[in-house]
Amino acid sequence: MESFSWFSLLAGGAYLALIIGFALTIMFQRRPVGVSLAWLVLLFALPLAGIILFLMFGTRRLGTKRVKRAEALYPTYEQWSRHLKEVICLQNTTSPHRHNRVYNLAEKAMNIPALPGNHLTLYHDSDSIINGLLTDIHNASSSIYLEFYIWESGGRINEIEAALLAAQTRGVHCLVLLDAVGSSSFLKSQAAKRLKKAGVRLSEAMPVGPFRMLFERMDIRNHRKIAVIDDAVAWSGSFNLMDPRLFKQNAGVGQWVDAMTRIEGPSAHVLASIILWDWELETGDGLSVFRSAYQPPQSIAMNLHRADMHVLPSGPGIDRTLLHQVLLAAIYESSEELVITTPYFIPDDALLTALVSAAIRGVKVKLIVPERNDSRLVHYASRYYYEELLEAGVEIQQFNAGLLHTKCVLVDRSTVLFGTVNLDMRSVWLNFEVTLMVYDDNFGQEMGKLADNYIRQSDRVFLDSWNRRGFPKRLAEGVFHLMSPLL
Repeated sequence: MESFSWFSLLAGGAYLALIIGFALTIMFQRRPVGVSLAWLVLLFALPLAGIILFLMFGTRRLGTKRVKRAEALYPTYEQWSRHLKEVICLQNTTSPHRHNRVYNLAEKAMNIPALPGNHLTLYHDSDSIINGLLTDIHNASSSIYLEFYIWESGGRINEIEAALLAAQTRGVHCLVLLDAVGSSSFLKSQAAKRLKKAGVRLSEAMPVGPFRMLFERMDIRNHRKIAVIDDAVAWSGSFNLMDPRLFKQNAGVGQWVDAMTRIEGPSAHVLASIILWDWELETGDGLSVFRSAYQPPQSIAMNLHRADMHVLPSGPGIDRTLLHQVLLAAIYESSEELVITTPYFIPDDALLTALVSAAIRGVKVKLIVPERNDSRLVHYASRYYYEELLEAGVEIQQFNAGLLHTKCVLVDRSTVLFGTVNLDMRSVWLNFEVTLMVYDDNFGQEMGKLADNYIRQSDRVFLDSWNRRGFPKRLAEGVFHLMSPLL
């Protein structure tokens, strides 16, 4: 009995030390207060489960190999960045736009400089996006790089697969990087095997597994959506490689509604380099990621309107505060109108305060979100914020013609933040994302027209009717809001 008592005492002491150690780890890590408190509550309420969940989802472990590869790549990345500034940006000597604070923040905080001379075309229905991608793939002469969160065969995506096979057959270098979770079914499919057999270089990003979770965080995802052809034409936005007429049709949310922009100009080269950087981190293949001999393409007709823009990659391996700072700067710099479209709306306190402040000072703040969401947790957690926003004068529109998946922050119909980032903390702080920061009135007006079209297919939420919602909904909103730091 005495030995058993000593054993119990030692085991209890070790267990307590383990809990305290993890609590100190949580407190010493720099993260939003709400996230730290949520982890601490979980740790003390369910100690064993809390420890396991924290090891799986509470750190930003990218894996030793990725970290070492990134460190090895950084010197060439610095050389590439200097070359961009010397070769591409000689003509861009002054801040080009009315929203100078956003521009200057990105310019001074990023190693990737502002890029002039981009011709942008906005696409906002799946058929036009797929037709445009098919045309560019068919016209490719040297390279096709694709990086997507979701690739799912079926419907018109089979045409993309056939076009990629044909391009590889005629000698085009084809490379495809897909998220291991978002594209899990495709990566195991016969279509993927056919692409690999034809010579397409296809790899998964951020693979998962029981053994890997000991060394890498499992819920860090590569959420980027980029296509680059011949280093001169690029596509990016919210569209995954799936046919919305077939994708998740049993989820009860309708078809996904997306937008993409097609880019001709130097930003295409930067987006290609992002893909190649991610490819090197995942595979270690040693591709020539950054080509110091790069020269701006000459294919854009002189009569086409050209825009200045920053390309902002974000993720756990990058300064994750920059995207947050850019979003805040954009909101605070708005003076007339601020339009946000996002499928997942779970802001932190700083972003919520910025939106409320903008509305109170007289900015027309419009938030467009889907009426139905594919995540019930997000559906209720996001609605927790409605009352405070409505009281401040924010116009909330619930899109009812499908799952609105477009991600955009439009400032005064002049500066556009457009890409893969949702207005939730997973996108802002955790996942690998890419944002196009476009400083151009023409593109801003196009995005404004698209937002207006979304609003015409939406139902506005009014404060009086919102306050009449029942207790069960209020309870669900409160409960899931407490979980929101961990979503």
